[in-house]
Amino acid sequence: MIIGVPKESYPEERRVALVPVVIPILAKAGIEVILEANAGISAGYTDAQYVEKGAKIAASRAEVFAAADIIVQVLCYGSNDVTGDADLPLFKRGQILIGFLRPLGVPGVLQKLAATGVTSFAVELMPRTTRAQSMDALSSMGTICGYKAVLLGADALPRMFPMLTTAGGTITPARVFVIGAGVAGLQAIATARRLGAVASAYDMRPAAKEQVQSLGGRFVELPIEATNAQDARGYATAQDDSFYSKQRELLGRVVAESDLVITAAVIPGKKSPVLVTEEMVKKMAPGSVILDIAAERGGNCELTVPGETVVRHSVTIIGRINVASGVPYHASQMYARNVTAFLMHLVKDGKLQCNLEDDIVRDTLLTRDGEIVNQRVREFFALPALQVKL
Repeated sequence: MIIGVPKESYPEERRVALVPVVIPILAKAGIEVILEANAGISAGYTDAQYVEKGAKIAASRAEVFAAADIIVQVLCYGSNDVTGDADLPLFKRGQILIGFLRPLGVPGVLQKLAATGVTSFAVELMPRTTRAQSMDALSSMGTICGYKAVLLGADALPRMFPMLTTAGGTITPARVFVIGAGVAGLQAIATARRLGAVASAYDMRPAAKEQVQSLGGRFVELPIEATNAQDARGYATAQDDSFYSKQRELLGRVVAESDLVITAAVIPGKKSPVLVTEEMVKKMAPGSVILDIAAERGGNCELTVPGETVVRHSVTIIGRINVASGVPYHASQMYARNVTAFLMHLVKDGKLQCNLEDDIVRDTLLTRDGEIVNQRVREFFALPALQVKL
């Protein structure tokens, strides 16, 4: 069996789906790797390093797609809404595709992918179970995003993070407020604390309190309670407008007192809820910074411009998307480990074992035999029941 790794084509995407260290692991399972030339160079991995570990280098993208039984990417068609269309003619019927596919994005895009006849697996749909922990690419990239967000915010902030006693007087520590204490938010708290800031966080899920406090952060409690705050996978669930209105009212004071606000409240398949309004921004001190990790889904700040950094009411608002690509070496390393674990789970004796009784396989399988087959995705888009048994 041959795995193909094309160079990522999304603008400014610097990650690569597999790194040299995992090539021998795959080889022991009878899996060969063919890589598009310079696919890993932006992440810090040269073609020579891949060849040394046993991979082959292809001169063109088309050659990779033609030779591979399995295509592994970071941003596949679906999540790559800029240049992803160019890959559609390269797919072969029956070929396997693994990567970020944005399964709860646009149904028409998924139907185009299904029409190519590929069997695709969306890593975003990986179940959050102990068995699947080593394959959880979404959590890995969330960790990278939380870390990088603090560094971007610190760079834009016109003050230092730690408390310092100097000949020029005492410098008080920066105040960092994180909204959304998921994987990215928790890593942001940990990173801010390491840099010497005073960190606090809010999350509507009560279970997040202990996690925030374990990292040395202060948990901000609001006198409102969410209905069914999290789903079975541990992700926050969407609430009604009255809840968000009350939430914004109560968060306003904390936001106004903060030097750096990092927003990381994302609802899978939904537009990001607006948690920081323009009125809240107006009350922040001049020079304050908002880093909106949720910018790709519209943003948690009312003034966020996805993909841009803007200054409004003397506050810098960073709407950077694809934040994980800003740390490509380790982001690629973590993603490659996740994907390799998934491949070792799927491939036995050189063949794909598509056992739908296995929740890891069943939950991540997105398209097959020309159809969108994932039950969760079909229900999300209210698609009719499949007429054929998988």
